[in-house]
Amino acid sequence: MPNIVLFSGSSHHDLSQRVADRLGLELGKVVTKKFSNQETSVEIGESVRGEDVYIIQSGCGEINDNLMELLIMINACKIASSSRVTAVIPCFPYARQDKKDKVGKNCSRAPISAKLVANMLSVAGADHIITMDLHASQIQGFFDIPVDNLYAEPAVLQWIKENILEWRNCIIVSPDAGGAKRVTSIADRLNVEFALIHKERKKANEVDRMVLVGDVKDRVAILVDDMADTCGTICHAADKLISAGATKVYAILTHGIFSGPAISRINNANFEAVVVTNTIPQEEKMKHCPKIQFIDISMILAEAIRRTHNGESVSYLFSHVPL
Repeated sequence: MPNIVLFSGSSHHDLSQRVADRLGLELGKVVTKKFSNQETSVEIGESVRGEDVYIIQSGCGEINDNLMELLIMINACKIASSSRVTAVIPCFPYARQDKKDKVGKNCSRAPISAKLVANMLSVAGADHIITMDLHASQIQGFFDIPVDNLYAEPAVLQWIKENILEWRNCIIVSPDAGGAKRVTSIADRLNVEFALIHKERKKANEVDRMVLVGDVKDRVAILVDDMADTCGTICHAADKLISAGATKVYAILTHGIFSGPAISRINNANFEAVVVTNTIPQEEKMKHCPKIQFIDISMILAEAIRRTHNGESVSYLFSHVPL
């Protein structure tokens, strides 16, 4: 693949290396460091003049530092005369702040931070964005540059068929009404039924009440969602499904953030397994929670980069064709 350079940010070097290996490329030379006052410094170690540049940086870990590092790397490549700079952001930062959903007198002052991040990426010089399973599809409309929102669905379908023997007697469950479209798509592909759980929140990261819509009795329940943070929702959902008669409960998530009490909650919950993709590093969390397993999505990202570089369609491929 001539005229292509692949760089890795510091948020998820393992994923970047997996993508590079699948493309048969070496990761470009880049040095990132911080000055004593915590300013981020980036040094691009090779020429990018006229090159098609891809920078892989996930929105995880020290999110603000990693976002700033990505912006600086984009700008460094842009002003070094690269022909195109594509930001590959497996987990998009601030994706949950995509609308004004506050209530009461402070509603008009609630920020739409996902839009701010989109503006920052564009101003830094990004020509194209590749991301995965955006929390809200409308975030694509925040950009005036092309955005390819890839889907983990093909990898999820493959994992279900290979690892759940009773998958033909399963039911796909969304832990909230917002994920109904996601679970119906997977249920249709597997030719099984789906259910959803309606939840009401008193405040962020705290669920007040859950109502199950659908029949899970004597079936394997597979919870599917785009992300899990403190895991209060999916753990309460697992308890709800078991009490409703489900024989087993699995959770499959694209982005396993697992902050705060998430790991202890999963360890104490009624899960056979909690399956996540590696858009976010999971090695340390897997050491403390044997229920966590991961699906490698480096092949999806690598194929998206290859097709983008060759001027081929990306979105159609991953929304319609299984791996």
